[in-house]
Amino acid sequence: MPASFNPSDAKLTRSSISSTLPRFERFIISAAVSAKVQSRTGVVMSRYAPIDVHAHYFPQTFLDLIAKHGPSHGFEYKMVEGKGPQFKHGHLMTGPVGPKFVDLDARLAAMDEQGVEVHALSLSQPMVYWADGDLGRRISETYNDALAQAHERHPKRLVGLATLPMHESALAVKEVERAAKLPGMRGFYIATQIRGKDLSDTSFLPVYERIEASGLPLFLHPVEVIGHQRLAAYYLTNLLGNPFESAIAAAHLIFGGVLDHFPKLVVCLPHAGGAFPWLVGRLNRGWEKRADLKHVRHAPLEYLRRFYYDTVGYSDHVLEYLVEVIGADRVLMGSDYCFPIAYEQPVKIVADHPSLDAEAKRKIVEVNARHLLKL
Repeated sequence: MPASFNPSDAKLTRSSISSTLPRFERFIISAAVSAKVQSRTGVVMSRYAPIDVHAHYFPQTFLDLIAKHGPSHGFEYKMVEGKGPQFKHGHLMTGPVGPKFVDLDARLAAMDEQGVEVHALSLSQPMVYWADGDLGRRISETYNDALAQAHERHPKRLVGLATLPMHESALAVKEVERAAKLPGMRGFYIATQIRGKDLSDTSFLPVYERIEASGLPLFLHPVEVIGHQRLAAYYLTNLLGNPFESAIAAAHLIFGGVLDHFPKLVVCLPHAGGAFPWLVGRLNRGWEKRADLKHVRHAPLEYLRRFYYDTVGYSDHVLEYLVEVIGADRVLMGSDYCFPIAYEQPVKIVADHPSLDAEAKRKIVEVNARHLLKL
């Protein structure tokens, strides 16, 4: 063993373990790192290789395009000293976008601190829908190319969820086909509405068709929320607007016939499904009593398991409910990295859950995402 090896060295991380070391030495060092992570998180890392499916990423190349083109497209853009860029588009404020969003080494250090093995990287607001035509295409390609480059730098730690210029479906179809071939791309990522169009809009059907054919999952995330004028105070745009936006999107996918039309399309809802799992009984009652909702093949309750759900519900009771009603095999670990209300210890949230058994925890923390993302 190298004389300089020190298991208590706080700088030692999985990502720093050299692949050139003899196999036995790599095993010993990795075990020491696992013990260190266990001491931080309380999780026995030998049991899990945790995968975080809700981890946002702003590559510098994407931020540079916002800085260059954003002001001519309605953005207010400024640099906050010592913190990074901040931009506002309409009522949506993003940032400051600090190093943990941008710098991959800072991300890997945070992942090691949390005991997370893999991040599935995704965009967040303002997405790319503000840019028309060739600019929208170029921004989408730039972001997705950055995802592929991140994966190539750290192939065992980082994979990508591609963004799409959904506001121009022909371009989105082309980007599905292009991005699906990029290294490390494991899914697609779109907003819960696109420029005021709900996800049941027929203009999106060709995009869903290509995504279904790719065999990769589709992840949703709120951006524009309904009734944002009433939610401006108290951070309610996020705290209430986002969960209801996800419920509205799920309802449109059900009643709009999207899930019936594309039976192999896999859709993942953020924030533990938002309000959808809690209000599905109300949707079901509407389906039972209203003739104009009978056009879908099944009752809304039967579509619950057509979706996957992440763990970002901020409550043991929410996670317990998801597992009880939908099943542990449809729940994925997430953190919302690294926004202010994100989980600091997403693995611990699951591992310490008082009512989940060991098999359910293993599925949520690793197994389900490994299967879904084909890792």
